[in-house]
Formats: sequence, C-alpha cells, structure tokens
Amino acid sequence: MNKLMNKFLKLYVKLTYSMKGATAIEYALLVTLIAVVIAVTVGVLGNRIKGLFQKVVDTLPATT
Repeated sequence: MNKLMNKFLKLYVKLTYSMKGATAIEYALLVTLIAVVIAVTVGVLGNRIKGLFQKVVDTLPATT
C-alpha cells in the first residue's frame, strides 16, 4: 500500500510542476486517491460489519 501511495505522490509532484493540464491531473489523482481509500476501508471494515449483523440476526427469535 505504501509503495502505491509513494508512486502516486511522486507522480503528483512531478505533474504539479508542469503547468500544462495540471488542474485536471490533480483532480484525477485526488479522485483516484479517494477511491483507493474507500476501497481499503470497505475491505477492512466489511467483514467486521458483516459479522456484527450476523450476530444480530442470530440473536433474533426464529419465526416459523
């Protein structure tokens, strides 16, 4: 994960000093970074939340 972040940051710094099209590239990098953060957060917390909901379902009385 850190290697990927370092690559993005190096690319960001490199492209920031080039003024041609810098704004669009900055926005693209920010959107990419936000998407990566969301994906990692969902991956880490997804199983915990699933387990929590499963505990709630298991404690409910069965209706048949």
